[in-house]
Amino acid sequence: MSILVAKLFEADMSEFQFVFSKDACIKTCIYFAVMYIAVMLFNTMIVSRYKLINLLNATKKNETVKIRNPFLAILIFIIGSIILGYAYYIVTVETNTLRVEKDLIKPILMGIVGTVAIFWSLSGFILTTIQKIKSIYLKDTNMFVLRQINNKINTTVVSMSVISIMLFMTITILSSSLSLRNSMQKDLIEMTPVDINLEKTANLPKVYTNKYGKKITTTKEQREDSKLLISETLKNNGLDMSVLKDIVEIPIYAIEDLTIEKFLGDEFEEIDKEFPYLIYSSAEKIVKVSDYNKIAELYKIKKYTLNDDEYIMLCDFDNQVNIRNRALLDGNNILEIAGKKYKSKFNECKEGFIDMSTSHTNIGILIVPDDCNLTEAMKEKYFLAANYNVKTDEEKEEIEKIFTENSSNFIQNLNNNEIQIDGMTKISLVESSLGLTTIIIFIAIYLGLIFLIASSVILALKQLTDSSDNKQRYTILRKIGCDEKMINKALFRQIGIFFGMPLILAIIHSIFGIQFALNLLSGIAKANELLPSIIVTIVIMSTIYGSYFLATYFGSKNIIKEGE
Repeated sequence: MSILVAKLFEADMSEFQFVFSKDACIKTCIYFAVMYIAVMLFNTMIVSRYKLINLLNATKKNETVKIRNPFLAILIFIIGSIILGYAYYIVTVETNTLRVEKDLIKPILMGIVGTVAIFWSLSGFILTTIQKIKSIYLKDTNMFVLRQINNKINTTVVSMSVISIMLFMTITILSSSLSLRNSMQKDLIEMTPVDINLEKTANLPKVYTNKYGKKITTTKEQREDSKLLISETLKNNGLDMSVLKDIVEIPIYAIEDLTIEKFLGDEFEEIDKEFPYLIYSSAEKIVKVSDYNKIAELYKIKKYTLNDDEYIMLCDFDNQVNIRNRALLDGNNILEIAGKKYKSKFNECKEGFIDMSTSHTNIGILIVPDDCNLTEAMKEKYFLAANYNVKTDEEKEEIEKIFTENSSNFIQNLNNNEIQIDGMTKISLVESSLGLTTIIIFIAIYLGLIFLIASSVILALKQLTDSSDNKQRYTILRKIGCDEKMINKALFRQIGIFFGMPLILAIIHSIFGIQFALNLLSGIAKANELLPSIIVTIVIMSTIYGSYFLATYFGSKNIIKEGE
């Protein structure tokens, strides 16, 4: 199972070793022993309370049905449906209110209570309702099947609820995880179009606050170097620039009073109420259109044109796109940039990015005309994108070591010499994508399969046990004239209903659960990747769940055979 899931991420399995944990084995034996002993004690106590005559006739006696009033059952069904409906509403429409882990407790508890209420109410009125429809109730062996379902009603409510919740978790986890995996792989290809990105703060002041919130007093050498292009800094410090090719270097500007809040304009107050945890005081990144097009040409993504009074907002992070589009929707969002007013060319954000990443994380870049009066003092940083000048992967790895290997990290050595350059490489981004996020997805897919198998096993054992207990009843069917075909059909329906009921409710839960998962992972997982993931999930569930269903049916069929 581990190898199968690891293959989904194209992980390097050359070093994989199967490890047997002695401690885990001992603990497993102890836990099972405790469970067996507990079951033996409870069963001994229960059996000791019964008279022999009751034990001999136990299989002929139906379990007492506590819910007989159909009106009460319908009321409970309506209440359960309302509870589930409200839980669905919270995790889809009001997702923004679920900011911390404890906020999830309410919809989770509502989902559990609603699920139990649904199965409890169904067990109470389903027989009564169908009994009134004589054409169905009196047809073939339907009367027997319904009585069989109603026979073990109390324990079925609990087990059906638990299994339905486990199946819901399976469907949601598998669909979301596979969608996340597909999105990650697709985004990784799209968002790493070159081998290396470097950036350097431009025009360092004497004192400034770095990205970690620490105040830094700069030296004269640092301030002088900050005015140089990144390529000049690299060359002046001994890097052989022939190791790089396709070099594109551009300045990125920022104006202190042109913040995200200023961009949102009249929509800010309403947006701030909905998303109070976002930071709106950050200055917008500004890039001239010709500079951006140089990057776009290198990245092989869409280039743009502008009139002298227009701007374009580039953004590809879904949540930010939705927020910014509200400010652009009416087409009247006028911004004052460097003393001149500009209007948006489009009434929505356009896709585009500068920094490489493992996913679409660009929260906003303002593209302005080349004649925009952006001064040297407005330069926030220089940005460089390039490829390695190599022909083979081996040569690429050698150049990668120059920038990333601890013993000879060129960028790290520069920073130790008071020259501040940050960078990222395609190789490092690809490797990081196989880090924590992949581990989380790995565990999610693994748990999804385990929950699916566990649910199937519980149902199968329950039905096989019931078939063994009810063998005498099938013998009575034969005595009153039912042939084997009718008996097998009755058995198939009975098992099908037990397997189908929790699955149907689990599918309904999953429709909303998957939407919540996608909203939660909106920066990584994409809705357009969901359909293939759902198809794969259906195949997996049909294979495993369907196999257990068929195995249970054929096993039960053998148990109730006449003369065995």
